[in-house]
Amino acid sequence: MHLSRDEFGSWLVRYVEAWRSGDPAVIGDLFSADATYNYRVGSRVVVGRDDIVAAWLAEDETTDWDAHYEPLAIDHEVHVSIGWSRYFDASGAVRDEYSNIFLCRFDDDGRCHEFTEWWMRAPQGGPLSRIEDESV
Repeated sequence: MHLSRDEFGSWLVRYVEAWRSGDPAVIGDLFSADATYNYRVGSRVVVGRDDIVAAWLAEDETTDWDAHYEPLAIDHEVHVSIGWSRYFDASGAVRDEYSNIFLCRFDDDGRCHEFTEWWMRAPQGGPLSRIEDESV
């Protein structure tokens, strides 16, 4: 299914909200029952909504983080986003920072049925080029 730029942007906002909530129902609502979630090209692929939810909940290492993603390109059913995620230490300083690209495909209900992520960790002591909360 082809989502508009605004629809895809809304899905990305819901993605961050679901991650922050830790609520299995909110997380699960993002994905189709038979969805695939590829955390990193060449790594494990999680198959099925229930297993995706379980993987999200098992890997949530901290609540001290922030993230922002926005649509980069849409080509028919292929949706690509760009964004960043930051993890903070106890003092509030950035501990880790990542640039992210997501490739998503959606079913007829607007749920993601194929999710692949590419990420790059910022070098120690140096931020990556950032996309802030404002459109570029």
